[in-house]
Amino acid sequence: MSQEVQLTPESLVASIEDLVTLPEVAMRISRMVEDPTSSATDIGLAISNDAALTARLLRVANSPAFGQLGKISTINRAITVLGVRQVRDLTVGLTAVRTFEGIGNELVTMESFWRHSVLCAVAAGHIAARRGCGRAESPFIAGLLHDIGQLVIYSRAPDLGRRALLMSVDAPEDLGINSCEREVMGFDHGAVGVALARKWGLPRSLQECIEFHHDPQLAKEYPIDAAIVHIANSVAVLAEIGSTDLGDALAILPDALRATRLDSAGVVETVLKTMESAPEMLAVLGGAGAARTPAPAVAQAL
Repeated sequence: MSQEVQLTPESLVASIEDLVTLPEVAMRISRMVEDPTSSATDIGLAISNDAALTARLLRVANSPAFGQLGKISTINRAITVLGVRQVRDLTVGLTAVRTFEGIGNELVTMESFWRHSVLCAVAAGHIAARRGCGRAESPFIAGLLHDIGQLVIYSRAPDLGRRALLMSVDAPEDLGINSCEREVMGFDHGAVGVALARKWGLPRSLQECIEFHHDPQLAKEYPIDAAIVHIANSVAVLAEIGSTDLGDALAILPDALRATRLDSAGVVETVLKTMESAPEMLAVLGGAGAARTPAPAVAQAL
């Protein structure tokens, strides 16, 4: 059998497990949130034991993306204001960024990867806030982690990842990277990402956003959340290149616009808001692993 036939999202995730394991603090917080015997104080204490995580979490919680702007000075206060599930998701997202810092690849820089991911996270937060749709705890972290499967592919199947990237760049028609990955491997980075998310025990809402951010109409339980991340993905591309021309990014599905009650003008407004509010968040999250990874061999196609 060829490598392509044998390769599955689960086998890729299994092959990277020794290098990419969600830190114990994130796993412990996830378990505590689902444990009715754990109090908010217990959860806050567990997070506070990791000083670096605490500092980053408070900076994010006080950012414009969460609308608190300096009101949160302690983890217990963050839990009170944001809720235990949102703090849990922030913990998972921040530790996931840290987890991948040492994983190199030759296709994209970690700096460019996380820059797009942070812009998508910020955009998702704006879209959810604008329309009051989607679960409060999921859009930002879902945006941050939506492409996590790409890092697994680029690290563990770089030749196939390169073929998919080149196909997406060279195709005469506008083929998305996900379609090219399916052509080359039989699955896309969403399938790999959700396999990793399941392995990590992430909430179902985050799993669906990761799996279906290119195809939000396929989401069964959280279609609005998936639609938010789908739109945010295109907004992130526009924000990065400083464009408000929707033709410069991945086409947004009409069903996703209807689900989030957005029109073209609303998307453009979100691009502008993302460009305005992203710098602070990029300062907190945007440089993860940049110095450790070689320059990309192919431009990233997200």
